Amino acid sequence: MRLARRLRAERGDHGLTLSQLSVLATLHRHGAMTSGELAAHERVQPPSMTRTVANLVADGLLERKDNPEDRRQVLLRLTKAGTELLASDRARREAWLTCRMSEITADERQTLARAAVILDRLAGS
Repeated sequence: MRLARRLRAERGDHGLTLSQLSVLATLHRHGAMTSGELAAHERVQPPSMTRTVANLVADGLLERKDNPEDRRQVLLRLTKAGTELLASDRARREAWLTCRMSEITADERQTLARAAVILDRLAGS
């Protein structure tokens, strides 16, 4: 948890909440989706997602597009600005972590690699 807090501290001052950044990351990983699908991925109620999406659209980080398969639905996807913000945010945190990782031994890196597999399995359950 301390590492997660430290990585959050490395984020730039872009004015976005962690929930908003999570939405951007989800769309980056999974591609365009409806607000309902996005709410399910983020495990939040649809009205909460509607507010989050409205703010991100107003900030120019997301855009709404008609769903070509179902014209009654609207798909959400990252704009170029949203993709760039997400990439910049990740790069800043990765640079910090890379610097810190260079300070540990090869044995410690191997231990972390093994632990990452276990933590990933736990997070997926």
